[in-house]
Parts: sequence; structure tokens; C-alpha cells
Amino acid sequence: QVQLVESGGGLVQPGGSLTLSCAASGFIFSVYGMSWYRQAPGKEREWVATISSGRTTTYVDSAKGRFTISRDNAKNTIYLQLESLTPEDTAMYYCYIRHREHDYWGQGTQVTVSS
Repeated sequence: QVQLVESGGGLVQPGGSLTLSCAASGFIFSVYGMSWYRQAPGKEREWVATISSGRTTTYVDSAKGRFTISRDNAKNTIYLQLESLTPEDTAMYYCYIRHREHDYWGQGTQVTVSS
């Protein structure tokens, strides 16, 4: 079965950096695009970034120039490098895949940006 396990979140000061990881299993990782979403307290979950099987990347406007999504097919893992963080980036971050007409989410990893 499809499993997604995020890690790497934590508390960071404004202007700081973090790298999130999402380890995937249960499907042929290299042929699927994967995405990161986030959900801040009291807000709806929002899309952050996607990386295709061919490594094409797309980002929400607020992430452009600050976040970098990447993948390592040998490790069945995607990453989200977060830089120049602000308190507005505080959220639970989730990885996502749509596989065989089903949506799969990880459990999330919390990112808190605060001084």
C-alpha cells in the first residue's frame, strides 16, 4: 500500500532554513509526480510545489525563489528545501500523490517560524 512519511520539520527563526523529506513506498516512485502542500492553523490546505517524474518543478507564487522541491529516485524520497522563512510559512507540511485515482497524504511535519 502507498505510504508517505514526512520528516525534517521544526522550530526555526525568521530568515532561517529547513529541509523537509518525504519517504515514499508502495508504488513505482520514479514514474509519478509528487507534491508538497501545507496547512496553517485556521486556514485551508494549500498547494506549495510539484515535481514531475521528469523533474519539472512548479511552485506557488509565495514559494518561488525561496523553496526548492527535488527528488531522489534511488531513495524514493522527495525534498522541500525552505529558505528565507517567515512566520507566514508556519504550517503543517504534507507530501501528496495521486495514485490510481486515489489521493494519498503523509502524516505531515510541523514547521514553526518564530523568534
